[in-house]
Amino acid sequence: MGHIEDRWKRAGRKGTGRRWRARYTDPDGRERSKSFARKVDAERFLTEIEHSKIAGSYLDPDAGRVTLRSRIPLWLDSLTCDATSRHFIAARVNKHIIPALGDKRLDVLTRTPSVIQTWVAGLPVGPTYARQILAELSAIMDQAVADSLIPRNPCKTADIKARRPDKRKLVPWTREQVSAVRAGLPERYQATADCGAWLGLRQGEILGLALSEIDWLRKVVHITHQIRLELGVYQVFSLPKGGKTRDVPLPGPAGLALAAHLERFPAVEVTLPWTTRGGKPRTEQLLFVTPSGKPLRRGAFNADVWTPARRAAGIPDGKDTGMHQLRHHYASVLLRGGVDIKRVSSYLGHASAAFTLTVYSHLMPHDEERSLREIETALAGPKISVPQDSGLRYT
Repeated sequence: MGHIEDRWKRAGRKGTGRRWRARYTDPDGRERSKSFARKVDAERFLTEIEHSKIAGSYLDPDAGRVTLRSRIPLWLDSLTCDATSRHFIAARVNKHIIPALGDKRLDVLTRTPSVIQTWVAGLPVGPTYARQILAELSAIMDQAVADSLIPRNPCKTADIKARRPDKRKLVPWTREQVSAVRAGLPERYQATADCGAWLGLRQGEILGLALSEIDWLRKVVHITHQIRLELGVYQVFSLPKGGKTRDVPLPGPAGLALAAHLERFPAVEVTLPWTTRGGKPRTEQLLFVTPSGKPLRRGAFNADVWTPARRAAGIPDGKDTGMHQLRHHYASVLLRGGVDIKRVSSYLGHASAAFTLTVYSHLMPHDEERSLREIETALAGPKISVPQDSGLRYT
């Protein structure tokens, strides 16, 4: 059991420093102490310590006296994501977390969550990005809790909030806008717009579209891989986003467009590593390559091919003007045509229909008049006839 001593009883200490010292032995047999100005606070602390030792929840008071910076390498090494994701996570941490909070001790951040709130409120990024950065700081703190360095995660207190994203409804491009952008693309790349607007493919899936994925007889395209940049530099073949392969219908016009493209620009064999730059080489016959037969690089394609075509179509620079707009157009056409939300989600390769509904629910057809008629019919029960001499009166 611990005990409390009066430090002022020592010669020359009266009135100097905190008077009451709580002394106890930790689970490892080491003698520990902490001083307080009031005896009641020392007693409360000692009671909590003894209770935590019995309950098995004791934390070393000095464990959290390490900087946030010192914990980050261990956290990054513990991530199970791919090398590219880890690269960009580390870049965000180095840019936004370490400069502002890296030298703060974990125990100090735990006691003063307002420091974290001030930091996240001042992040010079958009709301969605700020929430992502806060989530990564929270994950670092979660690991510190799991390692018994701090008793709780300060990022999860009710007062810690990142700015909410603006609730803007997505406005997909019209058929005329899609056609105008397509017309502005060089001839060898015009069919990339068809792959986005008629098949709903992501950009990496378009750039990696292979002849073997197109089943002309069954009118279906098997999306089995994409071209992805590892560490933002190295091109590799990999599974589609989320590791989910899928099948999408091949509409007649899309099939004709791809056939015409192949007649003019035959597929070219391209070999890239699978999944990582050191992975096993994989060869695919790609539909879209550079004039010299090299795989297209996303950054160069966007800057030199896509952006000029979009601007020529009269669509100004701004957010949501990339190739992803073609997927939005595809989704809007399906939903307004009455295609089931689960089927649309499957074609798009989303993680769930709930996510698809969150993004595109405002594009679904709404028949208010029909709904009103159905409700009125349901509520219109059998009429009750009241005899003249029933004595009932209406006021």
